[in-house]
Amino acid sequence: MRKNIQAQTSNGIKVLVVDDEIGIIDSLSIFLKKSGYIFSGVTDPLEAIEKVRSEHFDLMILDFIMTPIHGDQVVEEIRKFNKELYILLLTGHKDLAPPLETIRRLDIQGYCEKSDKFDQLLLLIESGVKAINQMKTIKEINEELKEANSKLETAYMESIETLRYTVEAKDPYTKGHSDRVSEYSVLIGKYLGLSDEDLHTLRIGGLFHDIGKIGIPDSILLKPAKLTPTEYSEIKNHPAIGVHILSNAIIFKDIIPIVKHHHERYDGLGYPSKLKGEDIPYLARIAAVADTFDAMTSKRTYRDSLDLDFVQEEIEKNKGLQFDPKIADVFLDILKNHYDEIEEIRTKYN
Repeated sequence: MRKNIQAQTSNGIKVLVVDDEIGIIDSLSIFLKKSGYIFSGVTDPLEAIEKVRSEHFDLMILDFIMTPIHGDQVVEEIRKFNKELYILLLTGHKDLAPPLETIRRLDIQGYCEKSDKFDQLLLLIESGVKAINQMKTIKEINEELKEANSKLETAYMESIETLRYTVEAKDPYTKGHSDRVSEYSVLIGKYLGLSDEDLHTLRIGGLFHDIGKIGIPDSILLKPAKLTPTEYSEIKNHPAIGVHILSNAIIFKDIIPIVKHHHERYDGLGYPSKLKGEDIPYLARIAAVADTFDAMTSKRTYRDSLDLDFVQEEIEKNKGLQFDPKIADVFLDILKNHYDEIEEIRTKYN
């Protein structure tokens, strides 16, 4: 096996590339160093495990088919002692990629096919770096909070506001979206008779549910036309990215189920985990109704807001399919008999 390629000091983001083809490592070495990353590469997957154990890396680019062990086995070992490393998997062909369940279980943040061009990989790396930088910010915030418990709530809310405004600042059409989802979720929770603690979690989870979009390229997030299947697949990574950003901060643990699962469907056809029915966390089921309602009733670059009657019909039609039927019924009752409370929220945050 060839010896490690030495890392080169650069912009502070350390990337480890693991591939048993030295040509791939050499190519990525040039590409990544030119892009400003600190690079290190190994051809031996077993050596890579020990390298991660003894050194700090922010991101790992990992080939799937290798000897003596495959990439998923490398991740399996690394996750036993390192839950934070951001991992991108390379495959020679999409049919050779590990099952989706394995990718989710091992917390692999993304994968793409090998190519002579690195455009797709660059997008994934840029998304990963955004998530890594935000995760570092969260860690710093968490350390500060440990030293100042008396200011916990204030610092907590300030950190949320700062990060979510970063997301919403990208797209003026989403301005106020998180505020409205938060308020709609709390309103539904009140009519469901939830505790103050659950209402608080709904409020914060709603504010922060889309924070993972900080890791989605602007070219996709702001595209005025319909997304391609590949672009839509990239958008679907935002719950996992959000969880990765928040998972190291204890103060965010209660809202992580909302952030991760607000795009699950009651029939099991949602993402990222394809959870079904009551396997979906209850508060995430509430946020899903609120999020969908606001998406349909808000103007987008590619369409105007949808008519309220049409929205009600869609929610009714999708009870038991997209939405928890009991939660959907409660929200439909609010729309029918307490619409003034909905209108108050829309007026406040438009």
